[in-house]
Amino acid sequence: MFRGLSAFPLTPTDEQGIDATAYAALFARLAAAGVDSIGALGSTGGYAYLTREQRAHAAKIAVEAADGVPVIVGIGALRTSHVRELAEDAQQAGASGVLLAPMTYQALTEDEVFGLYEDVTRDLSVPLCVYDNPGTTHVHFTDELHGRIAQLPNVGSIKIPGVPDDPREAELRVAGLRALIPDTVTIGVSGDWTAARGLNAGCDAWYSVIGGTFPLTALAVTRAARSGHAGPAVDLSEQLEPLWALFRRHGSLRVISAAASHLGLTGEPNLPLPLRGLDGTARQEVVAALDTLGLTS
Repeated sequence: MFRGLSAFPLTPTDEQGIDATAYAALFARLAAAGVDSIGALGSTGGYAYLTREQRAHAAKIAVEAADGVPVIVGIGALRTSHVRELAEDAQQAGASGVLLAPMTYQALTEDEVFGLYEDVTRDLSVPLCVYDNPGTTHVHFTDELHGRIAQLPNVGSIKIPGVPDDPREAELRVAGLRALIPDTVTIGVSGDWTAARGLNAGCDAWYSVIGGTFPLTALAVTRAARSGHAGPAVDLSEQLEPLWALFRRHGSLRVISAAASHLGLTGEPNLPLPLRGLDGTARQEVVAALDTLGLTS
């Protein structure tokens, strides 16, 4: 499950709640495309802005609509007790795995981060992916902390930030982490514009924002890299630079929000307040990039 392309779609949300019809259609579309797994309620899925009840409902919709494709459900929350409740909800919904980022208000020590994973994994019946996302959570994992957490029961994968640009440095980055974790724990890369380099450097999975809206495009990069065609994988990724540039400028969530509504996959607005979609000029940039890349159909 924690290998290949894991596609992370939006959870289309407004102040009335989740658009269940659009949400289910996004998952059915990804399943039909042949992705290896689907990440529900990740950062692109806006998990932090939803109530427990909304998240439980979304997990049930996701698993049903995925039609047998493994669904990994995000369970991040500020308090350990809430994380454990969300884990139980995800398991009750039929999730194949869970994804946990250590959310913070007060800065956490390494022992507190470890304690969170220790408490949560103790009662899990499905595997867990450790979500290392310092840009959002402001928690900075050391490889040594990853190594400690990876020894816990039910830890199945680590989702790391983007790897260095230099291929050799990327290989060293992945190899250094792999030396500290069990063989049973996979490494997946995020930071979409670095994904090809990460896969070429030895990552087992791509936890992908773009894959949640453009699965065939992301699958092409993933399959090239996973089959040993490093050069073509990088070439395919570099062709997407107009989109990557917008991700870096505006943030991937807002760009994908605009793309999904432009394609008619979701309504508008599709982000929970206080998040707001891109302004008119930025939306035109997104549409122009999609047109250039042939991603408008």
